[in-house]
Amino acid sequence: MAPRYFDLSEDIQSGNWDLGDPRDAKGSEVEDPWMFRAGQPVQVQGRLTIPVDATGRRLDFSTAGIGVTPVVHVRVASLFAQLAPDDVQLIPVDVPGQPDSYLILVATKLIRCIDDEASQVQFWKPEDDLPEKVGQYSAVDSMHIDPSKVGDAKVFRTWGWDIALIVSEDLKQALEQSGATGMKFTPV
Repeated sequence: MAPRYFDLSEDIQSGNWDLGDPRDAKGSEVEDPWMFRAGQPVQVQGRLTIPVDATGRRLDFSTAGIGVTPVVHVRVASLFAQLAPDDVQLIPVDVPGQPDSYLILVATKLIRCIDDEASQVQFWKPEDDLPEKVGQYSAVDSMHIDPSKVGDAKVFRTWGWDIALIVSEDLKQALEQSGATGMKFTPV
């Protein structure tokens, strides 16, 4: 049986907290908030802070700001570190007013595996007047991946559509069994 994979996203609900874009040690928003989802390790200078833009129920898995940066509670981070140590980078962050430890979760692999035939995809066209994007995905709905292209990765981003954070079935099950909050899994 082919391995199964899931798109991990925040289970957005009314009453949950809302986190803002990461800030550097000087309190400025990081220059590139999308770097945390680029599918490669990142370099940061000093300790980062994740502001709480709207108070509410704390989550063990959240996405922060415009960059949709994954922020995880330390016990969720420990599961990723234990089950997918070669696929993630964990960056400690401060979340004001929170006594618990949180980390940014960076998937360090970018894999070209979207099954264009099985998914609903749209591509940028010359008439869209963005020549640098022609041929790239402009939308991916009902995503399906080709598991034969994944190799041994348990956590990764999809090439061309890096908003998707993909996890293996065994990691999904471990996260669910932990009772961690804030996670939504969509089969891909």
